[in-house]
Amino acid sequence: MYIRSLSLRHFRTYTRLELDLPAAPILLIGANAQGKTSLLEAIAYLALGHSPLTATDQHLLNWRAAEQGMPFAQVQAEVVKKRQTETLEIALQRAQLNNGNARLGKRIRVNNHPVRRADLAGHLNTVIFLPEDVGLLGGAPAGRRRRLDDLLSQLYPEYVTALTRYQATLSRRNVLLRHLRERGGDRAQLEPLEGILAQTGVLLADYRQRAVIALSLHADRFHQELTGGKAWLQLQYRAGFAAAQPQAVQYRLALAAEQVPQQQSNLADLEILYRETLLKQRDKELLRGITLMGPHRDDIRFLSENVDLGDFGSRGQQRSAVLAWQLAELHWLQQLTGDTPVLLLDEVLAELDRARRGYLLDLLGRVEQTILATTDADLFPSSFRQNALTFEVNEGIVTQV
Repeated sequence: MYIRSLSLRHFRTYTRLELDLPAAPILLIGANAQGKTSLLEAIAYLALGHSPLTATDQHLLNWRAAEQGMPFAQVQAEVVKKRQTETLEIALQRAQLNNGNARLGKRIRVNNHPVRRADLAGHLNTVIFLPEDVGLLGGAPAGRRRRLDDLLSQLYPEYVTALTRYQATLSRRNVLLRHLRERGGDRAQLEPLEGILAQTGVLLADYRQRAVIALSLHADRFHQELTGGKAWLQLQYRAGFAAAQPQAVQYRLALAAEQVPQQQSNLADLEILYRETLLKQRDKELLRGITLMGPHRDDIRFLSENVDLGDFGSRGQQRSAVLAWQLAELHWLQQLTGDTPVLLLDEVLAELDRARRGYLLDLLGRVEQTILATTDADLFPSSFRQNALTFEVNEGIVTQV
C-alpha cells in the first residue's frame, strides 16, 4: 500500500499542496515548525478520520485562510493497494448557524461517495511514530488507549461505531449522575444508558483484549531482536470491567490464530454482568457524579523481566518497548489486510541509539512506502539517502531536492 498523490487545501501550515509520491522511502527535511509533521498528520487523518495530534478539528484549519473568510480545509489522497486504487477525501467547512454560533462540519468521501467515519476502516492503513511516543509507557492510560483505538479503528468499522456510541452514552450518563446527585429524581432514568454501555463496553473490551494479546506476541519478537535476545516483553491488557475474560484464556486463543477471532457467544453473559455491576455501584457513582467502570478506564501495561516498564523502566527500556509495540502494529496490520501500511516517522531516529537506528532502517526496506520527517538528514546513512526521494519543507512549501 502506498499514497500516489496527496492534495492539501488550507490544512495547518499549508495553503495549497499538490504532491506526487513514489512507493519508496521519502525524506522530508526542514527546520522545526515548517510543516513536516503537519504533512504526516494529514495522511494519518485520512486513515483515522481524526487527527492523531489534536482532539479538535478546528485546529486543523489554516489560520490565514480563516482570517480571509475561507474557513475550509481539505485533505485528499490517491491510495494504491494490491487489489485496487482508491481516492480518499476529508473536507472541513465552518458554517454560521442561525443563533450566531459557528459549526465545523466534516465531509468524508471514498471514491467520491459520502461515507461515515467508521467506513474509512481498511481504505488506508498507517503506523505513525512520533517523538512524544517515548512517553507513552510512563504517561496516562488515555494515551495508550487512544493508540489502541486508532489501530482497531483502521480494521473494524463496527469498533468505530461502538466506540463512538459508548463515548456519547458515557457523557450522557455522567451528566445524569450529577443531575440526580444535585437535584434528585428517578434513578430508573439510568437504565437505558446502562444497557447501551453494557452492550458497547463489552464489545470494546473484547476487541481490545484480543488485539493486545496478538500484538504482544509480535512485540515480544521485535523486542528480543532490539535487545539482542536479552529481554522479553509482554503487553498486558487491564480491563476497566473486572468480568472480562482471563488473560490466560485469550493468550491460548491468540496462539491458535494471531488475529482478533470471531466474537464469542458469552458476550451476552458478560453484558448481563456488566449491567449488574453498574447497578451495584450506583450509589458510589452518584456520590462521585461519574462512571467509575468501563473501557474508558482500561489500560495496557508493558512488562519485561517481571518489571512494569511504565513505572520502573529506564528511558532506554521504554524506548525499546514502544518501538517494539509500533513494529508489532505494522506487522499485525499487514498480516490481517495483506497490504503493508504506510509508515510515518517524525524525528524518530533522533530518539534512537545507533544499533536501534540501524535495525529500524533495515526494516524500512520491507515497507512499500515510508515517509520520514527530520531536521537532520545526516542521521541517515548515505546509502539510504541515495535510494530515497528527498523534499525540503519550508513554511508550507514542499520542494524536491
